[in-house]
This record gives sequence, C-alpha cells and structure tokens, in this order.
Amino acid sequence: MNNHDKKKENLLFLAWAASIVAMFGSLYFSEIRQYEPCVLCWYQRIIMYPFTVILGIATVRKDFGIAFYTMILSAIGATMSTYHYLLQKVSFFADRAPACGRIPCTGQYINWFGFVTIPFLALLAFIIIFICSFLVWKNHKERSY
Repeated sequence: MNNHDKKKENLLFLAWAASIVAMFGSLYFSEIRQYEPCVLCWYQRIIMYPFTVILGIATVRKDFGIAFYTMILSAIGATMSTYHYLLQKVSFFADRAPACGRIPCTGQYINWFGFVTIPFLALLAFIIIFICSFLVWKNHKERSY
C-alpha cells in the first residue's frame, strides 16, 4: 500500500470517528441527560447517523469513492447546523425564528464557554467529515487520472 492510500484510509477513519462521536454525543444528551431534541436537531441527526454506517463500511472496504457523497451530505448538515446555531446566538435570527414544534430551536441546553452549544458541536462534526471527505475525494480523483 502506498502512502497516498494510507493517507486516504486515515482520513476516512477520522471522518467515521467524528460521526461516531457525534452520534454517541447526541444520544448521551437525549437519553442520559434527558434533553429533548428540537426539530432541527432531529434533521441533523437524520443526516449524521447514517454516516456511522456508510463511513464505517467505506473504511473497512477502503472505498474512497464514497467521499464525494459524504462531502455533499456533510455540507448540507453543516448548513443546517449553522442555521440552527444562528437561531440560538444571533438575535436577528432568534427574533424571526419560526415556531418549530414543542421544543424551541432557540433553546440552549448547554452553553460551554459562552459559545459551544449542541448545534455548534454538530457543526464541528460536519466540518470534520466534510474536510476529510474533500481531501479523500481530491486525492482519489488526482490518482485516478
């Protein structure tokens, strides 16, 4: 195995690890801490949870072609997380937030260091997955030509 394949394999593993941490983190907040997720949290989970299976299988099979698809999905998830974070932290967005179910999307169960909320943690995971997927995709595309 050459150095480029090992790098791609490590990046796929890192993306998979980020998705695992994000999934168990969200389950910790909802099942152990009993924080009920809002509608936007559920949508972010809908995007994040399949990454644990998809990236896990891709890592084991060394399927670097999956990076294009995980890059697109993680960009969608990051956009959703950014919007959710803006609803929580920017008054312009919070004042105009639509009603989104029983639990308000502007609520902050955690607020570590004054800026780390649950949507921020999801955004961080989506960014890690996006960057890893982009690097794998770019390296895979260059090596296939």
